[in-house]
Amino acid sequence: MTRARPQDQPASTRRDVQVAPASQDVRLFLIAGEHSGDALGGKLMEAINRRLPGRVRYLGVGGEAMAKQGLVSQFPIEEVAVMGLASILPRLPLILRRVYGTASAAVAGQPDAVVIIDSPEFTHPIAKRIRRRAPHIPILNYVSPQVWAWRPGRAQRMRWYIDHTLALLPFEPEKYAQLGGPQCSYVGHPLIERMETIRGIDPAPLAKRLGIDPMRPVILILPGSRRSEVSRLMKPFGSAMGRISKQLGPLQILIPAVSTARELIEGELKSWPVGAHIVEDEDDKYRAFNLAHAALTASGTVTLELALAGTPAVVAYRVDAVTSLVRFLIKVPSIVLANLVLGENVYPEFIQERASPENLAAALLPLLADTAERRTQLAGLARIAERMQVEGGSPSDTAATIVLAHAEHGRDGAGA
Repeated sequence: MTRARPQDQPASTRRDVQVAPASQDVRLFLIAGEHSGDALGGKLMEAINRRLPGRVRYLGVGGEAMAKQGLVSQFPIEEVAVMGLASILPRLPLILRRVYGTASAAVAGQPDAVVIIDSPEFTHPIAKRIRRRAPHIPILNYVSPQVWAWRPGRAQRMRWYIDHTLALLPFEPEKYAQLGGPQCSYVGHPLIERMETIRGIDPAPLAKRLGIDPMRPVILILPGSRRSEVSRLMKPFGSAMGRISKQLGPLQILIPAVSTARELIEGELKSWPVGAHIVEDEDDKYRAFNLAHAALTASGTVTLELALAGTPAVVAYRVDAVTSLVRFLIKVPSIVLANLVLGENVYPEFIQERASPENLAAALLPLLADTAERRTQLAGLARIAERMQVEGGSPSDTAATIVLAHAEHGRDGAGA
């Protein structure tokens, strides 16, 4: 099933979108399935509200960020914010009830457009049910599922229930075209909006507060934000630090931590052979990026943050035994987002059993001195900001333009 779309002129370039007469409200149904999606949805809503103050009615599923912009969630987002097969299976009955209920609420609300945000295991089944029951409602997918990495056949199947994909990574529109997927526009990654802070923040206040010695190496440890990530990575990370300390002497280790993971990190640190400073404030996190000689990090969005800061790094990742079975289906040369954006494996990566203390220490050591390995990484990282830039406006503004164009189209289609 193919629906007519507002794509004669690329929506990402349409800055003069007008949605409904001033006497009418715009109705949007937004669905986020975890906290990162909630943050993205909140910024999107903020951009829409700037254009149409007091004229947008929001329904859907979200968390605190989206609530601040006017969304009343159908249920607490924590009920479905789970990751990995081992975590999803015990909660599957509840998640399925929420899928069915959310789809029904969207159809009953008759919005001008639906926006599903990331979390494809939760949001895409909802989108399919909405399309079957209300095919006139435009559906946009904010954050592409990784069809370019595994199960590429999903891209073509998405055509019948997704009208437009809003991509965060610059290579994704080309991949969707190659795979026969729905229209896809690169709107820019949210990190672009924090580029100035990430790259330019002065690290001196943090260095002074922690008593950092400029003559000794500073290592950044980023074990992830989810408790499952932290519990799997802190032990091998600690052992790697012990190995490096035996060769280089005392280390200065900084660990940025989200509040929900701090207690677990502190508990794991008790068994480390070396000490570390924990920082929690976001500005201090970016100061730590700029203080560090190199980082040892979990895979994820944080690799883009490190790359934008120009911080050399080694990447590791471990998942549960059930989820690890699907890694053999992955069709990309790297799981590291920074590497994929750059088109080359600048950051070395170690997955599952390869993420051993021996391997991590051996890869990190050359990055702590003026070596060929360090210079190669720095040269690659210098190109990433240009690769991620988007023409005109912020990522949220660009996404808002496309959403409102489809809402206008949806309103016209509903009235036809």
